[in-house]
Amino acid sequence: MAAHDKDGYFRTGDIARREGEYYWILGRASLDIIKSGGYKISALDVERELLGLPYISEAMVVGVEDEEFGQRVAAVVTLQEEKVVYSASRRLTIECLRSDLRKTLVGYKMPTLLRVLDGELPKGQTGKVLKKILGPELFPCPGWDRHPEIQVWSRNLARPKL
Repeated sequence: MAAHDKDGYFRTGDIARREGEYYWILGRASLDIIKSGGYKISALDVERELLGLPYISEAMVVGVEDEEFGQRVAAVVTLQEEKVVYSASRRLTIECLRSDLRKTLVGYKMPTLLRVLDGELPKGQTGKVLKKILGPELFPCPGWDRHPEIQVWSRNLARPKL
């Protein structure tokens, strides 16, 4: 995407409205704010906590459309090879990840979707992860709930079976 639009304006990501000769800045169209269950969650805060775990190499957090919550907190991670706690026999699960994050994140910020990738997260020319492209690619809507590589957390998983 070009840095400037056809009229020469720089694309900032801000949402504005024009009334007469005045412009009103309404907010930001950002992938880094996830609106889930009435909360506004910073994807960057969740990414920072994920990267603080000793076995996470890279992390990307995005909002994924959800009928019940508006958006779900979805995390894509890669694991550190030299410190792999989870191997093929002991796969990183969303339950384990949430348990490790519980010390630093409140419940509503916890990822409810997890995808673990091998290698590195794909990046653009600037070296940044391309959330706008990767989010929909890794968590396709509709259909993320039927994707075999996406782990889904629900309250039912958190409760012991009686």
